[in-house]
Amino acid sequence: MEKGNEDELGLSSDALSALQEFYAERDQRERRFEDLKAAAEHPDQNSVLSMDTFVEDWNASQFWYSNDTATLLAKRLLEGATSQNCIAVVSVPSVFVQIKNLLASGQFNDPPKVYLFEFDERFSILKEYVYYDFHSPLKLDSEFKGKFDRIICDPPFLSTDCQTKAAMTVRWLSTTSPPPNIEANLQLIICTGERMGSLITKLYSGVKMTDFEPQHVQGRLSNEFRCYANLECVEWSWV
Repeated sequence: MEKGNEDELGLSSDALSALQEFYAERDQRERRFEDLKAAAEHPDQNSVLSMDTFVEDWNASQFWYSNDTATLLAKRLLEGATSQNCIAVVSVPSVFVQIKNLLASGQFNDPPKVYLFEFDERFSILKEYVYYDFHSPLKLDSEFKGKFDRIICDPPFLSTDCQTKAAMTVRWLSTTSPPPNIEANLQLIICTGERMGSLITKLYSGVKMTDFEPQHVQGRLSNEFRCYANLECVEWSWV
């Protein structure tokens, strides 16, 4: 092979530097994931979870919320909650992570029960993880039927099929006998694309579009995104 061809096959210094940076970031994420796995097995009040540990898979329509959005939604779900409450987080791992962090802060003396229903099995390192595939919306353990009085759901795809099946799951999870401290029978939050609005209000009784607009990390999601809920609160009003 001639020298010129060898040079063409070689990496430029910039390309080599970029490749090394990629591998370094990958190795760092793997170390963080192993640390998180160890922390999950031996919980510590001082440990803080981060979505940076979990790389988004855009092919699976994974777009994490910004920290501000995830924290606001987590605080809303925890507001006034006690051990009498059960919170279902359906396909919204970034909100679940913030709920875990808030509960670990020690400010909740009588914390609610919280479960994450999620397809991505990386989250199975968390004890509250429940495997969930929207293609089989009711394929869940019977113990969860009618258990939850606070639910947030972000269906992974902006399609009628996905949204409808996610709604089937939410209805199946929803309690018909809320604890006495609940002002509304069910607190329900749905976050999804604005173009799904008319379908969302048909699928969920009493749910309306709010003026809160969830934000994603670095604005990676180009679709107009909205929050729908069956309640008004300090964080949002109906529009």
